[in-house]
Amino acid sequence: MTDSVAEHIAALDDEDWGVREDAAAALGQLGDPRSVQPLIRTLRDPDRAVREAATSSLTALGQSAVLSLGFCLHDPNLQVQEAAASILATIADDQVFEPLLSALLNPNWIVRMSAAKGLTRIKDPRSIDTLILLLQDKVPAVRNEAGRAIQAIGEASVPPLLRELQNPNWRVRLRAVEALTLLKPQIAVEPLMNLVKTDSDTAVRQDAVRALGYIGDTQVIPLLLASLNQSSLKLPAIESLGHMRAVEALPQLIALVKSLPADAYEDRMEGCTDPQYKEELPPLEAAVKALAKIGDSQAVPVLLQALHSTLLRQEAAEALTHFGPAAKTPLLQLLKTAQSDNLRRHVLESLARLGWRPGQIRL
Repeated sequence: MTDSVAEHIAALDDEDWGVREDAAAALGQLGDPRSVQPLIRTLRDPDRAVREAATSSLTALGQSAVLSLGFCLHDPNLQVQEAAASILATIADDQVFEPLLSALLNPNWIVRMSAAKGLTRIKDPRSIDTLILLLQDKVPAVRNEAGRAIQAIGEASVPPLLRELQNPNWRVRLRAVEALTLLKPQIAVEPLMNLVKTDSDTAVRQDAVRALGYIGDTQVIPLLLASLNQSSLKLPAIESLGHMRAVEALPQLIALVKSLPADAYEDRMEGCTDPQYKEELPPLEAAVKALAKIGDSQAVPVLLQALHSTLLRQEAAEALTHFGPAAKTPLLQLLKTAQSDNLRRHVLESLARLGWRPGQIRL
């Protein structure tokens, strides 16, 4: 009786790369644990297609390959390290916790990123301190995966993150705030409020404002309203008030949308060459979006007014679609009188999204 597994293992050494590729792929389909070590050796194959086939098969072998792949994280061959880490990102379990934890500090960013993915599967609180270090990693993909791993671990991550809010390094504080934003723990509200009030770094204060909006505790609304008066915090405060659907912010948001007349931009250059655009428009655009999220019909008149400005027309048209019948009637009235083709087009698009179709009324 023939032994298909043994035959395919032998074929991994064939001179023809196509034969080696087919053999590596077949071993994954057969699912025999005997093929783990031969496939790991194949991760060194000079042909990329063969290595990719071996990688796919080791992934398919799952648990039977995990422990051996853990040892590969310290292989002298960087190619093997990367392949093992990428496979473990998909199939890791408790058997390889220690190797993955060590791999978080690997000089190769691909290994660090994949190790963090693997630890996201394991969710062991013992990895928190090292994952917090990775929140400062120079590679954004590594930082993102570390954040996801911390989020996966959940509640156990919160106490060490709260301690890092006192770290002398502003970058550490910033990454801790970002991680808390993902976790949204109620216990973080007061420490984050303190950061908004006292932290020496603007970026930290801004992210703390955003984090408070995501956590959504209503006790922070007075602080967010006060932050509207600080130029550096205005934009994140508007976004957070909108995210919280804070009706208390309506008067200030409406006043903000009204604050800049369209003719202030007459004969001015485009945003890429006029720095005032960068300072003045984002808070106005954010205020329009926040009014849409809050959804109070008091905002409809000011949004209709904003439609007349080419600066806010697109945002206002989108925002009005969130108000249902309260916006449909005034939009139809505006459609009767609007002279600008561009304005009419935006009004028609808003009405269409509100369910109106031409012919329903006589204009």
